[in-house]
Amino acid sequence: MSWTTLDFAPLLPMPVLIVAIVLGVLVMWLGFAARARGSGLRAIGISVLLLALMNPALVEEDREPLKDVAVVMVDETPSVAVARRNEAIQKSATEIIGALEKMSATLDLRVVRVKHENVSDGANGSRLIGPLRRAIRDVPARRLAGSILLTDGQVHDVPNASDVTGLPAPIHVLIAGDRNETDRRLIVSRAPSYGIVGKEITMTVRIEDHGRAETTTGGAADAELTIRRDGTDAETRTVPVGADHTLTFTLEHGGPTVFELAVAGIAGELTLANNRAVLSVNGVRDRLRVLLVSGEPHAGERTWRNLLKSDPSVDLVHFTILRPPEKQDGTPINELSLISFPTRELFEVKLQEFDLVIFDRYRRRGVLPPVYLQNIVDYIEGGGALLSAAGPTFASPFSIYRSALRKALPGEPTGGVVTRGYRPQVTETGLSHPVTAALPAGPEQHAEGKPQWGRWFRQIEVVAKRGHTLMRGANASPLLILDRVGEGRVAQVTSDHIWLWARGFEGGGPQAELLRRLAHWLMKEPELEENALRASVRDGKLDIERRSVDPIAPEAKITNPDGTVGTIALTKRGPGRYGAVVPVTQTGLYSVGNGDLIAMAAAGTLNPLELADVRATESILRPIAAATKGSVNWLRDGTPSLRRVTPERRTAGRDWIGLVANEDYLVTDVRRIPALPGLLILFLVLATAALAWRREGN
Repeated sequence: MSWTTLDFAPLLPMPVLIVAIVLGVLVMWLGFAARARGSGLRAIGISVLLLALMNPALVEEDREPLKDVAVVMVDETPSVAVARRNEAIQKSATEIIGALEKMSATLDLRVVRVKHENVSDGANGSRLIGPLRRAIRDVPARRLAGSILLTDGQVHDVPNASDVTGLPAPIHVLIAGDRNETDRRLIVSRAPSYGIVGKEITMTVRIEDHGRAETTTGGAADAELTIRRDGTDAETRTVPVGADHTLTFTLEHGGPTVFELAVAGIAGELTLANNRAVLSVNGVRDRLRVLLVSGEPHAGERTWRNLLKSDPSVDLVHFTILRPPEKQDGTPINELSLISFPTRELFEVKLQEFDLVIFDRYRRRGVLPPVYLQNIVDYIEGGGALLSAAGPTFASPFSIYRSALRKALPGEPTGGVVTRGYRPQVTETGLSHPVTAALPAGPEQHAEGKPQWGRWFRQIEVVAKRGHTLMRGANASPLLILDRVGEGRVAQVTSDHIWLWARGFEGGGPQAELLRRLAHWLMKEPELEENALRASVRDGKLDIERRSVDPIAPEAKITNPDGTVGTIALTKRGPGRYGAVVPVTQTGLYSVGNGDLIAMAAAGTLNPLELADVRATESILRPIAAATKGSVNWLRDGTPSLRRVTPERRTAGRDWIGLVANEDYLVTDVRRIPALPGLLILFLVLATAALAWRREGN
């Protein structure tokens, strides 16, 4: 397409040209004022000369028309899934896109579908304006025809009406849904992320009825709130509507406790998705109490003490028996210790207050009567923990195995004591058990599968009657045995030379990490369970981890928040470790089962912004539509027709919306043709001068 215009390119600087024009006009005025003959001809000549100095030219341009850009934003976030809004949006989008494609000769169409990639995106709500800005950031403002937003009106990144920079004009909003809708929402306004096991925690909930006046007759005053803990049987509580309500719970175990809360719906409610909330509270133990009884002073005693004292969460009570009853050496009474061993207080009155009891090289010498040793057995069977670190006397007739503790200890001494160097080795079971798996410088880190640890030089030979043997020493004799007795746990270390690792002998070893894991396993810390099923949601995926030292079922059963059930195969991730990853598509509580174990995982954000209010509304987007000279329409009234309008006309009517026709173009070629050629100018000037001279002569 060609386009011709008249253009001026003055031959003199503009100030000089202005002076010349003023002088020329002055000369012409003086001639006319004096009524001199030839004034008209002189005026023509002067005008031609001044026009020549302005250098007029005809400019011919070859122009290529540019298409305008229109954007259609289709909201596909979870809030439009309620009340069949998505069907109305998709139907209208199909009609609008089809109509705009017919205008492809002058219009470039961009369709942006906004959806959430994973359930965690619901925390930020529906965001349409940000994607709209990104869709047109490469388009000049003079080419923007406008945009059409198909949504339910619940948009959470709308700027102020005064800040529409970079947005296309006009913005037309098409809303799916009804003008008067009701919905109920459960809000957990305050909840702890962790709590102390055995102590109360509180959380605050609030139930809101949107679009329903509670003050009018028929309004609900109370609602039934159903609470499930770790998927167990539900309990029901009555909660007031429209007011904060405090719930109190007691954590019963360490690790995550999953709470699922659900409130009954109301008549005509849009969705039950925001009537539920799932949260996880991590239970931690408060000041674990440990009783350490050392049978006699030795080099490894400080190793135990330093380890337990270095843990700020451990309260340690330590006694070393320095003077057994049979020792009669004539020491004066005033030189003896003033603190006697409080056997009754520790092993009868306050035994149940301890989380772990450690016997370090202890032997029967009459300090603890048999009834107290039986108390320890009862304590273990009731849920307590015992760690026995054996010395040479464990193989003697004074061994604690020759007492009531025989019922609890898994390893029976043979009477032999090895006193030569050996390196502790992790068994196949130990490679799978979290207490000994992946220890620093362990067999997993060495190409030959041998740990790079220093040697020990003493071991009491035992036969493992029960439990799991995690480490072996000299002659493949059990070195570390773990067992469960009743509700409690027992660990047995058949050597007193672990202190060599602490001293760094021959490079040392992971004594601190091993003893820490051992103590925490005995005290039932969840992360060290050898037979456990865990489930967690991260980055939009459900991660399932199964640990076991025994063969397991090859599949896990998954119960989704909507009640549907599926299975997935567990793949081996390492010794004793199996797992699987499943995409998360729903918000709520996932239940995973394998064998007799069940794990819970909460998906989604607590109180997601996306479900804060799911009622269709025009109030959020109307200000920005008005600021860009757009419009707001409800799809229930029908899809408006489309028109192209010029920039100066209005862009919407009763049943139509308009997109601006900017008629922008790109210049591909320019040709310049002088309007007054030099010879023509010379001829005209000379001709008028000659005629004026002749006129004066006559």
